[in-house]
Amino acid sequence: MENTARITEKRTATAWKKPVSYNLQKKTRPTEAIIQAFLLFCGVVSILTTLGIVLELGKEAWLFFGDPEISVISFLTGTEWQPKIGKFGVLPLLNSTLITSVIAIVVALPLGIATAMFLSEYASPKMRSILKPILEVLAGVPTVVYGYFALTFMTPLLRGIFGSQNVDVYNMASAGLVMGIMILPLISSMSEDALSAVPRSLREAAYGLGATRLETALQVVLPAALSGIIAAFIIGVSRAVGETMIVAIAAGSGPNFTFNPFNAAETMTGYIARISGGDLSYNTPDYNSIFAIGLLLFLITFGLNILSRAISRRFREVYE
Repeated sequence: MENTARITEKRTATAWKKPVSYNLQKKTRPTEAIIQAFLLFCGVVSILTTLGIVLELGKEAWLFFGDPEISVISFLTGTEWQPKIGKFGVLPLLNSTLITSVIAIVVALPLGIATAMFLSEYASPKMRSILKPILEVLAGVPTVVYGYFALTFMTPLLRGIFGSQNVDVYNMASAGLVMGIMILPLISSMSEDALSAVPRSLREAAYGLGATRLETALQVVLPAALSGIIAAFIIGVSRAVGETMIVAIAAGSGPNFTFNPFNAAETMTGYIARISGGDLSYNTPDYNSIFAIGLLLFLITFGLNILSRAISRRFREVYE
C-alpha cells in the first residue's frame, strides 16, 4: 500500500509540474552564414564574368561590323577570308572548325561509350579504381603537348598510310584525331557516371528475365542513361569546337575552304591565336575580326550547352 501511495503521489507531482518550454527560433550560426555569403559571392562573380565577356566581345565586334564595307550577311556567308583585301567571309574558318570537331567526335564517342560501358558493367571495383584514374590522366596533359604529338606522330603516320602526296604536313585529319584522344576522358568519365547512376534493380530484373550481361548493358542500362550520354556527347563537341593549341599547331595557319581533311586549313580558334599574337594595330578590321569570330564561337558553344540541358531534361529517367 505504501508503494502504491508513493507512486500515486509521484505521478500527481509530475502531472502538476510546469510544462517544459522549447525555443524553436532559428539560432544564428556565424560560420554557416559566412559560407552561404561566400557561395553567393562566387555565383555572382561567375555571372558577372560571363556578362563581361559577352559585353566585351559585343563591343569589339560592333567596331568590326561598324565598317561600311563589312556586313553580318557577308561575314556569315562569304567563302573567302582575306582581310588584307577586305574579304571577311568566315565560312572557311567555320568549315575547318566543324571538320576537325566531327573527326574528334567520330573518334571519341564510340571509344568513350565503350570504355564507360566496360568500367560500369564489366570491370571489378578494384580494376575500375585503377583504370579510371589512369584514363583521366589524359585530361591533365597540356593541349600544346597534344598539338606537337599530332604534328610529329599522327601526321607522319597518316602520310605513311595514305601517301605523302595526299596528306599535307599540316592537315585537319591529324588535328581532329588527336582532339578525339584529348576529349576521350571527358566523354568516357561522364558516360560512366551516367551508367553507374542507373539503379541496380533494373539490371537484376533483366538478369531475372534471362538477359545476358551484354543484352542488359545495351538494351536496359544504355537507354536508361541516355540523357547523361547525350549531355557528355554535346559537351565533348563544345570542347572540341573551342580547342586552340592542337589546331593552331597541327591543322595549318592559312584559311582554306576545303572539305578534304588531309588538306591544311585554319580554324576559328587557330586564327584568333595567330592574330592576337601578331603586331596588328588596334581598331583595324584585321584586329577587330578576332572579336567577331570569338563572339560567333561563344554563341556556338552557348547554343550547344543550352541544347545539352534541353536534351537532358527531355530524356532524363526518374527513379524512385
